[in-house]
Amino acid sequence: MEGKLFEHLAEIDETCHSCLKDMITKMAQQEGVTEQLKATDQMEWVQRMNSIHSRAEEVIMREYVYGGFEE
Repeated sequence: MEGKLFEHLAEIDETCHSCLKDMITKMAQQEGVTEQLKATDQMEWVQRMNSIHSRAEEVIMREYVYGGFEE
């Protein structure tokens, strides 16, 4: 009603992207997905990073977009 929806959505988008980047970095470190792996076995690195990205994105969507609702 006050014309602040776009501002609010932009803030949520920025927060989600920042959290996603941080979460992917931390998960990759925890799971041993390194630049060394990227250099030696690119396909394995891509598969593992895609898996990490998907899982992190799911958590972010559940927490920030859908409000943490349980199924």
